[in-house]
Amino acid sequence: MDGAVLLIGMFVLLVIGLLTGHQLAFVLGGIGTICGMIGWGPGIMNIFVTRVWDTMNNYGLIAIPMFVLMANFLTASGVADGLFESVKMIFGRMKGGLGIAVILVSTVFAATTGVVGASVTTMGLLAMPVLLKNNYDKGLSCGLVAAGGTLGILIPPSMMLVLMGSYAQVSVGQLFSAALVPGLTLSACYVIYIIVQCNRHPDWGPGMSEEEANALTWGIKLRNCAINLIPPLILIVAVLGSIFTGWATPTEASSVGAFAAMILCVCYRKFTLEMLHNAVLDTAKTTAMCFVIVFGANAFSSAFLGMGGAELVTDIVNALGLSGMGVFAVMLVIAFILGCFIDWIGIVMILFPIFLPILDTYGFDRMYVVATCAVLLQTCFLTPPFGFSLFYLNGLKLPGVTLGHIYKGIIPFVIIIVFVTALCVLFPNVMYALAYSGQIAA
Repeated sequence: MDGAVLLIGMFVLLVIGLLTGHQLAFVLGGIGTICGMIGWGPGIMNIFVTRVWDTMNNYGLIAIPMFVLMANFLTASGVADGLFESVKMIFGRMKGGLGIAVILVSTVFAATTGVVGASVTTMGLLAMPVLLKNNYDKGLSCGLVAAGGTLGILIPPSMMLVLMGSYAQVSVGQLFSAALVPGLTLSACYVIYIIVQCNRHPDWGPGMSEEEANALTWGIKLRNCAINLIPPLILIVAVLGSIFTGWATPTEASSVGAFAAMILCVCYRKFTLEMLHNAVLDTAKTTAMCFVIVFGANAFSSAFLGMGGAELVTDIVNALGLSGMGVFAVMLVIAFILGCFIDWIGIVMILFPIFLPILDTYGFDRMYVVATCAVLLQTCFLTPPFGFSLFYLNGLKLPGVTLGHIYKGIIPFVIIIVFVTALCVLFPNVMYALAYSGQIAA
C-alpha cells in the first residue's frame, strides 16, 4: 500500500509542480529523484545515469538537430513568404481563399520544418496581417493559423516522430510513412471547414477584389510558382523520397535536407555569416531544450517503473475489466488531458513506458499506437491553458486580436483533430496504408 501511495503521490506532485509554474523538465526530474530515493534508495541514481547514457548513444536521435537546422535555414530563407504569395494568387478569388492559402502553405512548410514554433510564428507574421486587412473573421483567422502551423509536428519530417519512433523502438521511416496520410487528411479537413464556414458566412472570409484578381495574369502566377513553390517541393521530395524508397535512413536524409536548405538560402540570397550563426545557435537551444525534458522525463519514468508502477497500472486495468481497445482509449484520453498542461515530450515519456508494454500484451502493433498518438498530440499545442501555439500567436500582439479570439478560433480545429484521430483508430488500413504491416490487436 505504501508503494501505491508513493506512486500516486508522484502524479499529485506533478500536477502541483506544473500548476505552480515550474519548468516541466525540472518538475519531472525532481519528482523522479526524490521519490526514487525514498522508494528505491541511492541505487536509483545508477538507473538514471544508464537511461541518459542510452539516450545519448541513440544514433537515430541525431536526426533531431539536423531537421531543426533545416527548419531554421528555411525560415531564414524566407521561403514561406514566397509560398504564401504564390498560393494566394491561385486561391484569392474564392470565398475563404486566403484561409485556404494559409493551410496549404502551412502544409508545405510543415514538410520542410517540423518545428511548430517556427511555423506558427512565421505564418502569424506573414498571413495574419493580410487576413485582417481583408476583413477575415478574427477567430477563424487565429484558428487556421494556429492549427496550420501545428501540422509541422505531424507531417514528416518531424522532430516528434523521430523521438517517438526511437523511444518506442519503431522504425522512424515507417512512422514517417504512417503519419503522411493522417497529416494530409487533417490539412484537407481544415480546408473543407474553411470553405463550408466561408460559404455559410460570406463576411467571415471574403474573396479578393476583382481589381486585384484581374491584375494577376497567368504569366505572373506561373513565374511566382516556378520561383517560390517548386524549389521547396523538390526539397520535400528529395528528403522524404529518399526515406520512403529506402535510399537513406531518416538520419542521413536529415543531414542532406539541412545542406539542401542552406543551398536554398544561398539561391534566395539570404545566406550570411550572421544568419548561419543564428541558425546554429537556435538549433542548439531547441535541441538542448528537447533533451533536458527527455532526461527529466527519464528520471520520472524510471522511478515510476522501478517502484512497480507498471504492475499497479496493469492491476487497475484488470480490475476495470477493460479490453485492449478500452486500454488504448484510456491512453488517448489521458494524453488529451495532459496536453492541456504539458508538452508532447513529457506526455510521450510518461505514457509510453506505462502503456506500450500493456498494449503489447493485447497484441497491438506499436506503429499503429505511436502514429495514432502522434495525430492526437497536435491538440497539446492548441488546448488551453498551456497550448504553445496559442502563446506563439498571442505573443505577436496583432492589433485587435485578443486571447479570446484565439481560444474561440481553435475549438473547431481541435474537434477536427479528434475526429481524424478517431478515423485512425477505426480505419487504420486506410489511414496508415503507406506503412501498415501487421495485426492491430488480437
